[in-house]
Amino acid sequence: QEDLEALIAEFQSLDAKKTQVIESSCPPPSPRLNCSFCAHPERDELILFGGEYFNGQKTYLYNELYIYNIRKNSWAKLDIPNPPPRRCAHQAAVVPTAGGQLWIFGGEFASPNGEQFYHYKDLWVLHLATKTWEQIKAPGGPSGRSGHRMVACKRQLIIFGGFHESARDFIYYNDVYTFNLDSFTWSKLAPAGMGPAPRSGCQMIPTPEGNIIIYGGYSKQRIKKDVDKGTLHTDMFLLKAEGTGKEEDRWSWSRLSPSGVKPSPRSGFAVAAAPNNRCLLFGGVQDEEEEESIEGDFFNDIYFYDIGKNRWFPAQLKGPKSERRKRRRGRQAEAEAAGGEELPLPPPQGPLEIVKEVVAEDGTVMTIKQVIPAAAEDKDRFGSEEEEEEEDEEGGAPGQPVEPCPRSSAMVAVKHGVLYVYGGMFEVGDRQVTLSDLHSIDLHRMDQWKVLLEMDPKMQEWLEESESDEEEDGDVEGAEGGEEEEEESSEEESEDEEGEQQHPAVQPGEAQAQYLARTEQYWLGLARSHMGPEAKDKKVLKVAHAMAKTFYEDPI
Repeated sequence: QEDLEALIAEFQSLDAKKTQVIESSCPPPSPRLNCSFCAHPERDELILFGGEYFNGQKTYLYNELYIYNIRKNSWAKLDIPNPPPRRCAHQAAVVPTAGGQLWIFGGEFASPNGEQFYHYKDLWVLHLATKTWEQIKAPGGPSGRSGHRMVACKRQLIIFGGFHESARDFIYYNDVYTFNLDSFTWSKLAPAGMGPAPRSGCQMIPTPEGNIIIYGGYSKQRIKKDVDKGTLHTDMFLLKAEGTGKEEDRWSWSRLSPSGVKPSPRSGFAVAAAPNNRCLLFGGVQDEEEEESIEGDFFNDIYFYDIGKNRWFPAQLKGPKSERRKRRRGRQAEAEAAGGEELPLPPPQGPLEIVKEVVAEDGTVMTIKQVIPAAAEDKDRFGSEEEEEEEDEEGGAPGQPVEPCPRSSAMVAVKHGVLYVYGGMFEVGDRQVTLSDLHSIDLHRMDQWKVLLEMDPKMQEWLEESESDEEEDGDVEGAEGGEEEEEESSEEESEDEEGEQQHPAVQPGEAQAQYLARTEQYWLGLARSHMGPEAKDKKVLKVAHAMAKTFYEDPI
């Protein structure tokens, strides 16, 4: 703990040397997780602060402040003197006071090896109009934590839950605190009724009446020494403000039993307020424990919760207008061919699951499972043909649906009824892929995703633990034999090139399954030669199949 505090103090002393505000255009932020992402209350801007990045060996923490200009699709970096210390898994909320304020509470700082944690309990405000940071020191606030949730509601900040982790133990919280934005004072609530169990990473949404809704979240318990059991919560609660809502005994918990189709159990989902008195949930992961490892099913779906109707329902993409007009005209043509009788609409299609396998340079198979929601086919959802043609002229282009790949821990913000999804992560075996792409979708039209920033594969870095060990063991050897190694690698590359030319050709009209069956032994041998004799047969088989499929689809 003392070492971490010294490290934080060292970073703060560097920040203290900044004496002026510098705003500069810049490339998009490097990949990072657990940062905050908020819509500016007055401008067409999104504000990103903090976060962390793990490359397999080392954890990096940030306290950088980025501004995304929605109209220009451009990024700027804002250096402001005396910012909060580097952190991740904090919470941020914006209020329109005095030209806009960004409030930040808590979060954590991790040691470079990711084994020690320092949890903050500080409160900061960024005055957006004057571009100044201010630390608010008020007694009686929550203990240090991360993974909590915070919302702005009726001139107060409300904080719920979170966790604190040390080298030896961890604790999850279900307490509720409010911070009054007029008096700058903390209060710990003691609501009546049975509230949620302790948890972190839940959905927390304020209602227009000043109440709070809690859904889901994650917690873990130690069942025996060095063995923890995780719990995905799927329950839902209402924290109701009775009367003025300013007194401790005027709040009460009650359990909600929503109708409709709830999201499947998951953690790492992102949440945001949506138009029409709704909130939304995006993505997440459901971990499946196997004998030797934990594999996760990642999601890229959207679920809406209608606050007034207490009802969940999955979002349905309608598709571009031009595609819908083709489908509708296709049905008209079929009806005319059938003698003018109106044909019944086909049954609605369920979500389509697509599994993509990408082979990394080191032979790792990266399997991306993508669930594409069914397109809405209801007549009621379509406008008139004239409306469709008008919108078609505006630029709705047919083609394959483009959407964010499945992920957890994405950052989301809503501005002018448009949802923005930034970054997140997914896992491939022991490898963590941290994303830095940006997508948007109009929540009123729900027609199609737009790609504002694609992921840059060059930004992906992953260092295996064994690699560092080998580097440490062979520093001298590597320094002396550098040229020799380069020659060997170039020889290997030329051998690979020769080998690629000898891949068995695809026969005319041959189906992928037939090609795979005919050439499987060849691809197995090639995969084994790349991965080495110590690789598991199951993994070699997967790599061989992926290589064969890639070659079948795009012969060299």
